[in-house]
Formats: sequence, structure tokens, C-alpha cells
Amino acid sequence: MAKRVYTEKDIQNLIQSGKSPNELPEGIILTPAARDLLKEVPRGAVAKGLAQPASGASEPVLPDYTYYWERREDPRTPEAIEAFFHSPEIERIKERMCDIGRRMWEKDYVDGNGGNLLVRVGENLFLTTQTLISKGFMSPETISMVDFDGRQVAGRYKRTSECMTHLAIYRNQPKARATCHAHPVHATAYAVANVQPPTCMIPEAEVFLGQIGMAAYQTPGTPANAEEVGRVAREHHSILMVNHGVIAWGDHIEDAYWKMENTDSYCRTIWIASQLGNPLKTITQPQARELIELRKSLGMQDKREAWKECELCDNGDFRPGVVCRTDGAVPGNGSDPGLGDDPDPEILIREITDLIMVELEKA
Repeated sequence: MAKRVYTEKDIQNLIQSGKSPNELPEGIILTPAARDLLKEVPRGAVAKGLAQPASGASEPVLPDYTYYWERREDPRTPEAIEAFFHSPEIERIKERMCDIGRRMWEKDYVDGNGGNLLVRVGENLFLTTQTLISKGFMSPETISMVDFDGRQVAGRYKRTSECMTHLAIYRNQPKARATCHAHPVHATAYAVANVQPPTCMIPEAEVFLGQIGMAAYQTPGTPANAEEVGRVAREHHSILMVNHGVIAWGDHIEDAYWKMENTDSYCRTIWIASQLGNPLKTITQPQARELIELRKSLGMQDKREAWKECELCDNGDFRPGVVCRTDGAVPGNGSDPGLGDDPDPEILIREITDLIMVELEKA
């Protein structure tokens, strides 16, 4: 009788059904991915990130969508690459990329064929979205695979033209496993205005984003743009590309998308708050230090770790836009310093009227 082959999906189904790995039949054959998954599962326990049986006594776990490409060798031959490209585990990542693309489109983060996604699946292999496609209407068949030089090695449709910018992040930031680029309106507005979002405003942004980086403008898709974005990615999870959009990296494609969504929400909140007439309130420097330590405990680096406390919440370069006062307060009277004195409206009207009369007399 032929021995049964168990795939990674078979092991997941076994665990999700509430069974223990101890219940696997004798003499089975495990695929490499199935064997890797079993290594993560203590005998009698359930896998990290998978559903637990209702009666199980295991400790609660966090979901883990990370693809650990380091645990296996890259396929080398065209046949092996093609088989890997269509394997169940890679198909699941493709489906997740399509889901993220749809969410970006529904959130109005991309227009036309804008935006692109990459996921690292090997030492030298990356899944990528195709060029000239709406991210809201992708399917797994539209995903391609490239190597570190951007050469397409699998997939029917041509890879994104901004592939090299994403790959520059992976070259400069070894912790990156997935990247997400889009044009969310509020964050891109900051990028167009060349305004770096301030820090120390919202605790969640401090923990999950840290300081948002700024990459100087270079023509999209060019080596110069790739070099600039890669440089900034060494110290920032989320990057505003001046006059272009936003690119973020994370542990998996969901994580990279979360950082994109966090960035746009944060920029929108700060923009609205800057129009309310009062100075923006920051947390204290010691409180900022606590959040940086929390960020570090979650495995995220922060360039501000070695900064002095007086530097942590220095937003001296941030200049909010026009402020419309509706409370009768007079800016510049000491209650909100730095805005300057508004001219007396009666004097302003009289001066404008005089100028108009002068021009009428000339006519």
C-alpha cells in the first residue's frame, strides 16, 4: 500500500479539527512545509496562529501570518520554480495579496492602476503584483514572481514597474518580509506638501509606526528612487515619498498594509486637529520614552532609542496650515503664541476700498 503524503494544509486541518499531532498515522510522508509546521507545534498542543479546540488547555496565542522563507532552500530549476510558484502555501500568500489590494482600493488608497505589493518568499524570490492592473480586481493568476535583480521567473503577467523600489527596501532592511505602496489621500497630501508628520501625538502611532520617514523626490521606478527609498527604510517602517505616495514594510503583507492604514489615519487626524484653533498637545518626553521601549519589546527598532529626551518630541519643523477661529479669540494676544496678530477687519476693508476707488478714478 502506498504511503500517504501529508502537506502543510493537511497538518493545519488536523490541528484545526482539535486533534493532536500525536494522532498522525505511522509511516506517513511529510512535505518540507508540513515538517516545518510540526516543528513549531509542541506535541499535544495546537499550532501558533491556528484555531484552538474549544476544550483545549493550551495558552492563547497570537496569529502569525509571517512566511519564514529562511527555513528552506530556493528552488533552482525552472521546473522547481514553477512547482513552488503554484504550491498551496504560495497560493495562500497570493490570495492574501489580492485581499490586501481589494482593501486598498476600497479605502481609496489607490486610483487607476496605482499601488503595488511585494512579499519575500525566498533568499532570492519575491511575489509581486502585475503592472497596469487595478488593485481592487486582482486574482492569484495576476501575481508574478521575480528574483532580487527584478527578473521575472514565474507568472503570466508582467511585474510592476516599481518592483526595484520595493527590492531596494529588502536590500537595505533585512527585517522586511513584505512591502506595500499606495497613494492614500491624507498621507500623500503630506508628501506633496513636503511635511513630515509630527511625533508624540498618538500612542498607537508611536508604537506601531515610530517616526514616519521622508524620501526625497525621484522619478518613480528609477534606480535613483530605489536608492533613496532603500536608504530611508533602514530607519523607518513607513515612508512618505515626496510628491508621490507612501511605502511601508512589515513582517507580512497584512502588517505592511496595517502600517499604510495607520499612516494615513494618523496624517488625517493631525490635519483635522491642526484646524481646530488650539496648539497640538504632545505627550511628555518620559511618556514617549515608555512607548519606544514598548515598541522595542515588540521587536521593532526605533532610530530614536539613543536620542535625548528633549529631542523625542521636538516638532519644531512642523507648521500646521491655516487656522480658522470661530470662538472670537484674537490670535497673537498671548493665548496662542506664534500665530501673529490679525489685522483689524475694518481697517483692511477701508484700505481695499481706497485702492479700488483709486483705480476707478484712473479709469
